[in-house]
Formats: sequence, structure tokens, C-alpha cells
Amino acid sequence: MEKMRPRVVDLNEIEPNRKRGGDIRTLLTPVTAGATSGFMGLAILRPGERISEHYHPYSEEFVYVTEGRLEVDLDGETVGLRADQGLMIPIDMRHRFRNVGDEEARMIFHLGPLAPEPRLGHVDTEAPELGDDVTSYPLVQEKGARSERPGVLS
Repeated sequence: MEKMRPRVVDLNEIEPNRKRGGDIRTLLTPVTAGATSGFMGLAILRPGERISEHYHPYSEEFVYVTEGRLEVDLDGETVGLRADQGLMIPIDMRHRFRNVGDEEARMIFHLGPLAPEPRLGHVDTEAPELGDDVTSYPLVQEKGARSERPGVLS
């Protein structure tokens, strides 16, 4: 049995995922670091940007805001978050993040445990607000769907 080794992943190694809004970078994942229990990343939202509503049927999501101010809709209830605050989002809770400040917001996130298959881990409940250069994921991920880029989980 091969021993798991530590892995450092630089933010610049991970391509931005903008398909759900904002700039989402999944840094430490099964693909990028050999993680087996969850994954971690950084979301960057410019003023007025949002990450569209979704939920995770197998994972809790832990978030920590390092910069800026966010509003988070949790099953329809709005909660404010600012720098140096964290939030735990239970399994199956619909949530959407919005930058309501005048500066960039940065949020570290961790999800665990992993879903049995990547396509089952994230369910979109609304289409994101997109620019002309980005196409969204389907609202229901198709069987066998796989990320085309390292570090970008669907």
C-alpha cells in the first residue's frame, strides 16, 4: 500500500471556475491532492457577484470569510457574514452567496464527506447569472459527467 504524501497546491495552479458565478478555485481535492474525505478551496467574488443557489446531498460545507462582506441565503433565510466569521451549512440545505460590499470578498470553503460520485455532490437549484463568455452547468448533472480541468469539481 502506497503511503499518502503531503501536497502543496498554489492558487495559481488552479483555473477559475466561473460557471456558478464568482471565481471558484478548488485547491485541495481528490484530483489535485489525493484527498479522500473532502475538498477545500477559495471563492472570490467581486462587488455585486454571487454564487448561484445549490445544495450538497452528501456533504456539510464549512466556510470562512477572509475578506469582504457576504450575504448567504440558507433555505430562504438571509444571514450576513463578514471577514473573520465562519459558517457551517448542513447537508441538503440550499444556499447562495452574494458579495454585498464595495470590495472583493474571499471565502475559504471545505466540504466533507465526499459524495459517492463527483456528479452527485452538487445540485444546482437555479441558473447562475452569466456573462457572454461563460456557459452554465446543467441544473441536474448528467451521469458520468467529469471535470475537464484539474481542480474543478462539478
